[in-house]
Amino acid sequence: MAIQFSMKAEPHSHEIVTTCVIDAPRDLVFNAFVDAGLVERWWGPKDLRTVVDTLDPWPGGKWRFLLNDSKGNEYAFSGVYHSIQEPERIVQTFENEGKPGRVILDTICFEEMTDRTLITDRTIFQSIADRDAVLEGNREAGTSESMEALSEMIATMRKVTF
Repeated sequence: MAIQFSMKAEPHSHEIVTTCVIDAPRDLVFNAFVDAGLVERWWGPKDLRTVVDTLDPWPGGKWRFLLNDSKGNEYAFSGVYHSIQEPERIVQTFENEGKPGRVILDTICFEEMTDRTLITDRTIFQSIADRDAVLEGNREAGTSESMEALSEMIATMRKVTF
């Protein structure tokens, strides 16, 4: 299923703005971000398997996801939820545990668009150099693959329930 996806980083900015339109109501899309069983089905690049170690979606709650590759390598990502306004917005930190100290702030907004949802993720980095390092690390491809998997998972769920 094709999605509308974009990732933009303005010069001299600490921010990356990612947008994606998913063909599903906002409540379904939001739930896919806060339900551990659903997160495991779509989060991360397609060549990695995601395991949710912790997911406590409330202000002050923590999350931690483990990504495993076919060679047995494991990559851990974690953060803290600062604000959750269901089904409109999630504010959380995000840290690649393999690169400690580079904590970023994500604000993910979910906008209803007549049986579709616009996801806007504003990611703020501590420095432009940190932002650029993430962009050079193929973040756009991995995020796009995640959004494609999210869209496909929700489409499958809707076929089963409707």
